[in-house]
Order: sequence, then C-alpha cells, then structure tokens
Amino acid sequence: MVKSKKKKETHYTRVHITPSSLTILLHIYSLLFFIFRRHFPSHTISSATHFSNPNCVYIMAIFTTIGANALFLLIAIVPLALSIGHDYGAALSKSILFFEAQRSGYLPGNQRIKWRGNSGLLDGKASGVDLVGGYYDAGDNVKFGLPMAFTVTMMSWSILEYGSQMASSGELGHAMDAVKWGTDYLIKAHPEPHVLYGEVGDGNTDHYCWQRPEDMTTSRGAYRIDQNNPGSDLAGETAAAMAAASIVFRRANPAYSRELLSHAHQLFDFADKYRGKYDSSISVAQKYYRSVSGYADELLWAAAWLYKATSEPFYLDYLGENGDALGGTGWAMTEFGWDVKYAGVQTLVSMFLMGGKGGHHSPVFGKYQDKAEMFMCSCMGKSYHNVQKTPGGLIFRQRWNNLQFVTSASFLLTVYSDHLTAARKDLHCPSGSVAPSELLAFAKSQIDYILGDNPRATSYMVGYGNHFPQQVHHRGSSIVSIKVDPSFVSCRGGYATWFSRKASDPNLLTGAIVGGPDAYDNFADQRDNYEQTEPATYNNAPLLGVLARLHGGHAAQHNQLLPVEVPLHKPIAVQPKHVSPYAAPIEINQKATTSWASNGRTYYRYSAIVTNKSRRTIKNFNLTVSKLYGPLWGLTKTTSGSYGFPAWVSSLPAGKSIEFVYIHSAPFADVSVSSYTLA
Repeated sequence: MVKSKKKKETHYTRVHITPSSLTILLHIYSLLFFIFRRHFPSHTISSATHFSNPNCVYIMAIFTTIGANALFLLIAIVPLALSIGHDYGAALSKSILFFEAQRSGYLPGNQRIKWRGNSGLLDGKASGVDLVGGYYDAGDNVKFGLPMAFTVTMMSWSILEYGSQMASSGELGHAMDAVKWGTDYLIKAHPEPHVLYGEVGDGNTDHYCWQRPEDMTTSRGAYRIDQNNPGSDLAGETAAAMAAASIVFRRANPAYSRELLSHAHQLFDFADKYRGKYDSSISVAQKYYRSVSGYADELLWAAAWLYKATSEPFYLDYLGENGDALGGTGWAMTEFGWDVKYAGVQTLVSMFLMGGKGGHHSPVFGKYQDKAEMFMCSCMGKSYHNVQKTPGGLIFRQRWNNLQFVTSASFLLTVYSDHLTAARKDLHCPSGSVAPSELLAFAKSQIDYILGDNPRATSYMVGYGNHFPQQVHHRGSSIVSIKVDPSFVSCRGGYATWFSRKASDPNLLTGAIVGGPDAYDNFADQRDNYEQTEPATYNNAPLLGVLARLHGGHAAQHNQLLPVEVPLHKPIAVQPKHVSPYAAPIEINQKATTSWASNGRTYYRYSAIVTNKSRRTIKNFNLTVSKLYGPLWGLTKTTSGSYGFPAWVSSLPAGKSIEFVYIHSAPFADVSVSSYTLA
C-alpha cells in the first residue's frame, strides 16, 4: 500500500534529444522503471509510457505521474538512479536478526525478536546433561547438530573474511553474538572428549505436531556419538566450528577462544581416531540430515580450520598426507553445503597455497586448488560440467531448499575472488580465464536474485523489499505469539488452526532465507509448500559474509533488467507460438506460462525454448528479439543489441535446449536466429 502524499504543482521542461543521447535516456528510463517496480509487489507492475515524439521528452518532478503519451524522465532522481541498488546493509542486519528467531533456551535480555519466548528448558535433563540453548535448524523444533555446527562454521568464516565491513555497519557485535549462541551450546554438547550430543528432539514426532517452541509437547530425547557409536562427520564439523569460532573470539574474549580451541582439538582427535558416519549411530537423523558424502570431507575440513586457527604443522601435514586418500584432491564438486564440504576445504587449502604456506605440500595443495577452481568454473559456466541455472540465472541444485546452495556457492566465489585479487591472479577455466571481478559480479547477481532481481520480482528474504513470502513454513512465525495469546496450542490443534490458515504469518520472520524458486523460477507462497517456503539457519550463515562484502562498497555493476513497456488497450488472448527460423537446425517455441491483471492491463510471462535440432554442436549463437517491451532473463545481450548464450552456456549440444523468459504486456516478442556456427 502506498501512502497518499500532498499534491504538489508539477513543472515541465521541454528538451531536444539527439539520437545518440536517446539511447542513453532509454537505459536511464529502464533503470527508473526497475526502481519503480521494485517498490511494488510482484504482479502489480504499473503502466509505463511510450514515445509519441522521439525527439522530445518531458521531464517530470514526480515519477509516479508518468503518462502514456510521452517518456517522462525525472532529472531530480537521475543521480540516484545511477547509483541505486539493493540495500545490502539492511539485508545484512535482517539476515543476522533471523538467528534470534531460531534461538532455543532462555532468551537474553537484549533479545530483539520480541514474539519469541523461552523454550526447550529441559533439553538433556533426561540424559543427565544440560543441553539447553542452541538453534532450531529450520521451521521445526528439533536441534540437529550437523547443520547447526556448519551454520556456526560459516558464520565464523563470514566474520573472519568480512568482519571489518560488518563493524562499519554496526553489525559485528550481533554477528559475534549469533556465533556465541551456537558455540555455547556446542560446548555443552561435548561434555567428554569422546562424547558429543548430535540431536535433541525427534524429527518424526516433531513433524507430527505444529506447535510453537514455547508449547511443544514432543519428545526431547538427546542422541549422542561416542567411541562405540562414532560419527566422524558430526565430530569433524563441530571441531571445524569450534576452531573457526576460536579465531573470531581470539581478541575479544581470549579465555573463551582457548576453551573453544581445546574442544576443537579433542573433537578432531575423536573424529579421526574413531571413524564412522554419525547417522549410523544417530539413526533418527537419517530421514532429515543423512550424511551422504560420508566423513572424509569433514576430517579434511576440520584439519583445515584447525591449521587456520593454530598454524600447527600437524594439521597442514594432515591435509597434505591425506588429500588423496580422503578425496580432497580427487573430488571436483558442483555443490557446497552442510553435507558436502569438499569445495570449502579445497578453497581453504587454495588460500593457504596462495598465501605461501604450502611448503613441501605445495604439489598436493595444487591439486586441491585445481578442484577448487573447477567448482568456481562450474558456477561460472566455464567448466566441462557446469551447474544448472534457472532461466533467470539462479544456480539450481534441487527443488527442496535450493537457496542453501546459492548462498554457500556465492560465499566461496566472493572469498576466492578476493584472494585471487590479493594474489594478482585470474581463475583459469577450460573455457578461458576469468578475472576475479567476474567471480564477484556473478556472486552479486545471485544475491541480487535472492533480494528481488528475478522474473517474479520477489524477495526470498522475509521482510526485505515489498514482496516477500508471507506464509513461511515455520511453526513459530505461523502461530500467534505466546506473548499475545498465551493459550496453549496443542500438537494437532496447531495444524487445524494455524498450519491450514490461508493468511499471512502473524509473526514476521525477519531476515529468513526461504527455500526459494524451482528450476523455472516459479514459486508458490504456501505454508504447506515446505520445499520452497521453509527457511534454515545454514541458508543465512554464508550470506552474512557476501552481504557484508557487497555493503562494503565493492558492488559490481547493475544487472541489465527492465526496458520500456508499451501500453495496451485491452488484454490479449495468448496461444503458444512456434517460430520456424530461417536456420532449420534451430527450433524456437514460445508459450505464455502465466498472466495477471493490474490497473486495467494484462501482463504475461513468456517462456521460450531454443532447441538444437541438428546433429552437431551450435556455437557463436545470436538471436534477434524485437517487439520486446519488458525484462528478459536467460540470455546475454550483446553490444550490437542481439542476444547470445547466457554467461553459463558456451555451446548447445545436439538435441539440447535452453530456456529464456520475459515479461511484458504485449503478444509474443518476435524471436529469430541471426547467426550461429556448427562445430
């Protein structure tokens, strides 16, 4: 809703425009339109203008009074338009705030999420251990040790790389508090050198109920690993978290830092000496956080963090001597997250090597770096095996909580970009060299997508922007606060009253990154759509570092987005369109995938599939797209005005297809092949 403003007198100025300056003004207008649209919800794009006289432009003082018979440019806000972007500082603040909504235990006096209350106050009591505290992992009320430890590791790494940027925005203290809330619990969960509690609560009984954490009546059983029931992946990740956090607190709290480091040493020894997968010992975790990758990556990951924290040669030797056996030099991954750590450890070891710390292990560390760079290249679309991307350009790994992989990959790309810059090196990919600035620019494009620069104009961070998920799959946010209505919410009653409620959440889960869109940029804001609307702590943890980096004033150039729209007098019936280009080997099929009405006009989202019908690979591909009056995603615009492959695609093999999408309030754009070569 837009607040009404006092009407002011508007003055107009007539300006003569040359053809060359007209092009510049078109770009400025595109940016202005993008700014305007981002302040309104998705699917409520207001009407824009067209030229009635190409040699004249009327410049108005109020952008929202743009008429339909002339292009109005607001000179007063042109400087703003040239520098406007996402408010990464605000996004950083919100993303840290999310962790306060996930707290379990006795909440502190400085708790900023006021709708939460104390919860899980008897955790561990039945097992004779104090396990009060820590974080709920996602939208449920279970405390899972493996993703919690990874969350702490990534928050710590974010601070270690970009703490100065966090400090300049006033968020370093909050970020360190978020880390300490996690490590305080992990210390409790490690009461003996070879004992570690890896879960409190049972996912099966928890998911049977829909209750606030403050009301939960589900099982709070505690599950552990020990010498007879090992879990090297869980112990290794917890060792990494303790080691990384020890560096964070080294100056601010030396005694606490030493305590964390002591736990890290013990946990690494436990993980390495008594090997096994944790979900074989804590079988209740298998349905929710199965360790598919095993424990080898966590052993290397823990060793890398312990070396970073201590500089002890033992851990450097461990990485050098076990790199081949444990897969650090062999696995080239296209994902990084709470389960698969190889890309992370390979990035860390690459940093050691570029920092001159490889020593006699440099040849082995070079192999680690080769695999790290294969990960970076795959994200950039310049490797032999590239990550999948949506038509809107988002990294896509899986439908269920895909954004966890986007934020973690964006973090590695950002960090590696900075360390390449410091080493004065480029990234070398099978398809050519990539400058560090290109890595950062791509990471920025992923974050911008999350914050709203996407085909739906939807922010996938709750509370950021004007259109974000309203029905989050989250027990605490979806049920009225216990401070507003202390009436008990029963196990099944919560489903009947709150889960099935088709309305916005009563409590705003500020800063939460939800699961996100599917492979085609589609998203359904529905509470029962847990694959897309459930948040998780490990979605946010890597994001802290990237947001701090971008807020530090190093943002890359703006994305090419919204060109001018033309007005329509009536809605158009849209039928699928088959394009038969002059180039027979290439087939183009378009269809309208959705439509919506706004201010008496109908807008369409079109999908275009380009298929290579030949028996050879297509390269140097260019399309001409005319009669396009809105944004287009999934192709790269060339300097000549045509469109080529997106940045992550260098060729189109026989029988393969690519998709691009666009939105405007007109019939199908005219799409034709202008040039290509057959390899």
